[in-house]
Amino acid sequence: MRVPDGRPLIGTSDDIAPMVRWLLFVATLVVLIVAIGGITRLTESGLSITQWKPITGAIPPLTEAQWQTEFAGYRKIPQYLDVNGPAGMTLAQYKFIYFWEWAHRLLARLIGLAFALPLAWFWYKRTIPLGYKPRLLALLALGGLQGAVGWWMVSSGLTPEAADRVSHFRLAAHLLVALTTLGGLVWTALDLKALARGEPPARLTGFATMALTALFFQLFMGAMVAGLRAGYVAGAGWFSLDAWPLMQGRLFPEGVEWTAGLGHTLFSDPYFTHFIHRWWAWVVVLLLIVMGRRLRARRQRLASVAIHSAFGAQVILGICTIWSGVALWLAVSHQLCGALLVAATVWGAHALGRRDPVNALSAP
Repeated sequence: MRVPDGRPLIGTSDDIAPMVRWLLFVATLVVLIVAIGGITRLTESGLSITQWKPITGAIPPLTEAQWQTEFAGYRKIPQYLDVNGPAGMTLAQYKFIYFWEWAHRLLARLIGLAFALPLAWFWYKRTIPLGYKPRLLALLALGGLQGAVGWWMVSSGLTPEAADRVSHFRLAAHLLVALTTLGGLVWTALDLKALARGEPPARLTGFATMALTALFFQLFMGAMVAGLRAGYVAGAGWFSLDAWPLMQGRLFPEGVEWTAGLGHTLFSDPYFTHFIHRWWAWVVVLLLIVMGRRLRARRQRLASVAIHSAFGAQVILGICTIWSGVALWLAVSHQLCGALLVAATVWGAHALGRRDPVNALSAP
């Protein structure tokens, strides 16, 4: 059934299936860029490109002169002056960190194209169901915002007043916009799948809102830990109880700075942010266990298994990251699993909010 302008009111499975695959493909790319973003952060590569060129920046330096120009720009920022310069960074070492930041930005451009071009095609073919255009445009806007926030984050590390890192608040904003976009892509794809079955869009229940809010705060605190490099403050050593569940041999760590105020302690003290991040995780785990039980009661076993698998792996990877002294591959896997946990939790929240089509259509 179509409205007078040709748009499908409900949509057929033939119309909707390609849109679902498209959204899930873009969601997969977002998960990938979150992982590459973790590599970029852990290799200190994020400040290696000191200019934002949305179009021409897709082409890396191709000649020795171009490389020297890029390296000269990098040698002016605090990260080089305070850290890498005194350490004797070579051009070859600079090329290594440049590659990861360039790959991160290139993938961001590809994600933009992978979303915008099919969206224009579906719009042109008039296969977007009624009511979904604003939502898809909002997701496109989130993608654009992510690029702007990314440069806003990088610019915080380029000023003379900066330390050798970007603002951890801006880093958190950059990560959370990406994960919000991921959640929106998954939810919209699931709504479209339901639409193809003749079901109305799912609603966000009170419990699902609570679970997603708790997870959002945990991810925010994780970004604080990453930005402050607070993963290193607990100590290290495989299976060392002094590093986990304790921090430097204590339940509550020494070294927390209280004199600057509670806000500074909560969001800018590496010891306290790490402490909150590791213990708030168990609040999230408890809520997700309850979500899994509710999903099983509604015969949504696959979503329940996905949630349990994701948070179980996330907890194990987090602990192993600390024990390893923040080994690169473990820390990146932890960040990657965090993105998968978002997707799984959104899936579970959507399944809990699915409504019976007969009752929904007959409701006043």
